[in-house]
Amino acid sequence: MGFSIALIVFSLLMMMLVLMHKGKGGGLSDMFGGGMQSSVGGSSVAERNLDRITIVVGLLWFACIVVLGLLMKFDS
Repeated sequence: MGFSIALIVFSLLMMMLVLMHKGKGGGLSDMFGGGMQSSVGGSSVAERNLDRITIVVGLLWFACIVVLGLLMKFDS
């Protein structure tokens, strides 16, 4: 039960973090205001930290999926 809640929390965090990333030119990110955000500018340190946080949350999200899969396999 705890891993299910953790998976939901990490999934919501992943969505939020991915939407916070700056667009790399064109596509859906510009449609949602990513193009305007690039003209305002941002710190490259902030972008690197956001990348690191996204990677860590992604790894935790993946670990929760693996643990839940193993628990379901051994539970039945």
